[in-house]
Amino acid sequence: MIILSKTLPAFDGENYHLWAVRMEVFLDANDLWEAVEEDYEVGQLPENPTLNQIKYHKERKQRKSKAKSCLFSVVSQSIFIRIVILKSAKAIWDFLKQEYERNERVKRMQVLNLIKEFEMQRMKESERVKEYSDRLLSIVNTVRLFGTEFSDTRIVQKILVTLLERFEKLLENINA
Repeated sequence: MIILSKTLPAFDGENYHLWAVRMEVFLDANDLWEAVEEDYEVGQLPENPTLNQIKYHKERKQRKSKAKSCLFSVVSQSIFIRIVILKSAKAIWDFLKQEYERNERVKRMQVLNLIKEFEMQRMKESERVKEYSDRLLSIVNTVRLFGTEFSDTRIVQKILVTLLERFEKLLENINA
């Protein structure tokens, strides 16, 4: 049985790359990704089918229907109206990807903007180190989602270079 998690967001046309990652994992975890990825045909049962043939036929047919139902369930009404005529989960997935995935040039610009944002970050006076590092990691993870390498060393260097003076004194005392 498929249970749609309350944390699985409805797709409203924004942040496609994040939604697609979460949705693919969700479909895969529920053994439905194959129906999206392969778009296989479920043929007719042979005359006098065995119990295994009946069971296999039913499972493959249900998997296709469940995948389509999941995709219908997680999109906003305005997107649903656009995909309701599509006949398979693969057709729905491909439509959403084509419609909402940014082209490569736009992605590169977004990555550059994110890297600039990362470089401009400074720790706030009222901020804890964990809050600051979480803020940086949020930016870095978005960059990585776009397929761009971002080393952990660079993150650590950024944190150490931009630590507030009160934390630098703590580090000096630890190293002494």
